[in-house]
Amino acid sequence: MKLIKKYLLPLFMFLIFESAAIALWITKDNIFYLFNFSYIGVSVSVGLLLIIEKKGYARRAVQLLVGIYMLIYLGLIRGENMQIEGFWYYLFTGVFEAATIHYAVAKIFGPLIFGRGWCGYACWTAMILDFLPYKVPQGPRKKLGWIRYITFALSFAFVSLLFLSQVGGIERIMFWAFIIGNIIYYAVGISMAFIFKDNRAFCKYFCPVAVFLKPMSFFSLFRVKCKKDRCVNCGKCKSVCPMDVDVTDNSRKRKNGTECILCLECVKNCPKNAL
Repeated sequence: MKLIKKYLLPLFMFLIFESAAIALWITKDNIFYLFNFSYIGVSVSVGLLLIIEKKGYARRAVQLLVGIYMLIYLGLIRGENMQIEGFWYYLFTGVFEAATIHYAVAKIFGPLIFGRGWCGYACWTAMILDFLPYKVPQGPRKKLGWIRYITFALSFAFVSLLFLSQVGGIERIMFWAFIIGNIIYYAVGISMAFIFKDNRAFCKYFCPVAVFLKPMSFFSLFRVKCKKDRCVNCGKCKSVCPMDVDVTDNSRKRKNGTECILCLECVKNCPKNAL
């Protein structure tokens, strides 16, 4: 029983993704969805197992397994725009495919269960940014979160104009939008990391996907919680958090609470095992 409890979380996550895989395979009559979500589910579950076994490379392994798969295979090889522009594109065409399914599972309804776990374990932009030298912010958080709403609106306006203009070859345009968009995101993300001395500055201030993730993450089932009777208020958890979350506060209204990417750096570094 103790062993089952120890590995309950990775098993639960695997079952969630496998349920989605089977449901989409049957409803869409396309075996690709069985492969796609099974692969992601196995990758995430293996990563969680490695975290439980306290392997330092666990989260990075999942990032690479899922991020490279989505960027290279789904994006470049299969030609699916998995960025937010792709979501708008499929939404406007009224087709529940590719990016709309991805956003529904990972970024709209999924965060009700695992919060912004996508940002910590699967995002192909953050996958690169986390290799940069500023894993812990070197200064106070800036009040620049409003930028994400501008990038969100611009992505919507870009796809809207394509449809309103009735341009030809829109699928090809979306493919190139994926490539160019990623180049821009990487350039902006890396530049912001060095300007603010914070690898996750892009995630905090610029990423348009956070507009979906933040409100849903408020209700997240899986959250880092603090055992108050063990906490000695040493501040170590706050000093290692890449997203400036106050995990000592168990309230859903805690400071930057909807920013938590479940990287578990706070848990690993707590000297009293209070998290």
